[in-house]
Amino acid sequence: MPKRYMAILLTYILAQFSSYPVVWLVDRQAFNPELAQTILVNWQVFSFIVALVISIILLRKDRQLPRADDRASGTMTVVWCILGVVMALFGQAIANLIQVYLFGLQLESENTTAILEISRVFPIFILIVAIIGPILEEIIFRKIIFGELYKRTNFFIAGTISGLVFAVVHNDFTHLLVYFVISFVFAFVYVQSKRLIVPIMAHVLMNSYVVVMQLFFAEQIEQYFEEVQFIIINLIGG
Repeated sequence: MPKRYMAILLTYILAQFSSYPVVWLVDRQAFNPELAQTILVNWQVFSFIVALVISIILLRKDRQLPRADDRASGTMTVVWCILGVVMALFGQAIANLIQVYLFGLQLESENTTAILEISRVFPIFILIVAIIGPILEEIIFRKIIFGELYKRTNFFIAGTISGLVFAVVHNDFTHLLVYFVISFVFAFVYVQSKRLIVPIMAHVLMNSYVVVMQLFFAEQIEQYFEEVQFIIINLIGG
């Protein structure tokens, strides 16, 4: 693995864990809870922006490397982006149904719920959820981890390993299947298009869609899933 990729991985890890010293400092200074939360959220936004800038700078050398002749054209890039979003949302829905009706797990992800609660109180956090986070994750999990494994193995092995890492990093072990499926979809559109911008845009659009739907149409979504659940239970019962 190139040293610049190792540096990007280290930068991402530092950004993920940089909040722990801030938590310790906030607790030590005995800030009131609201101020403490504000400091933590703003620090996370700042650290992820810095990590993204560093990653982009380190990836400059990749632009000078020879590019595949069979990369997707401009039109096909847009098509693959749209397909990526549709496939990811569909895969997520199927994975949720499997987890709920086969394994008895709850539909709502604790990780997603916590993130959305923070976003409601601190709208600036949406930057991480909808834009910065997806871009960083695609650089880390698709370009570096999946890409390096794909060079040495095949799509299934590289997709499985990178998908498992992607799922575990999200720290939501009751919804590992959902994250794994999403990761597999983004790896697929990345390989088919040979353009990193495709999984990046698909990820950004998917997260933005989920954030908007959950923040502004939560009641309608809950009612929809109750209706779906009622239909499925009746079909199984029949």
